[in-house]
Amino acid sequence: MGLIYLALYKGKGKLFNRLIRLWTRSKYSHCELVMPDGRWLSASAMDGGVRAKRIDLDLAHWDLIPLPWANAAHIEGLFQRHQGKGYDWVGILLSQVVPIAIQSPARMFCSEFCAAALGLQASASRFSPMLLGEVVQRINALPFVQLAHSVPQDARNEHA
Repeated sequence: MGLIYLALYKGKGKLFNRLIRLWTRSKYSHCELVMPDGRWLSASAMDGGVRAKRIDLDLAHWDLIPLPWANAAHIEGLFQRHQGKGYDWVGILLSQVVPIAIQSPARMFCSEFCAAALGLQASASRFSPMLLGEVVQRINALPFVQLAHSVPQDARNEHA
């Protein structure tokens, strides 16, 4: 079983990408979860909402953060429940202005989807791609994550 990664888009992109970077004051304009089977899961404005697709990785355009603690079954379940939802244009604008989390039942934006899929549902709509990247790097630095990542997979499954 392979690792799951958070992919953060830093490429120039289109006008939309530049506007998102300005709005969120970040070098990143988009994020995806890269699954072990090669699918990239997210909510995309260009693709109309929550979807899975295959993307050719160009490290000049993407930063990858491994997520050894991510739960693939939880991510898949959340994806199945939200697949096909539209892109949340209003939510992405309000996420940087309104001090409370506002989530649309019918729409999601990229970092909201990724945060919820990683178990951060309560405040998922408050995350920008950059903030989500910072949070998962902090989680990766926690001792229990390092311990779990260093134990061989066979040993982890013996006690499950």
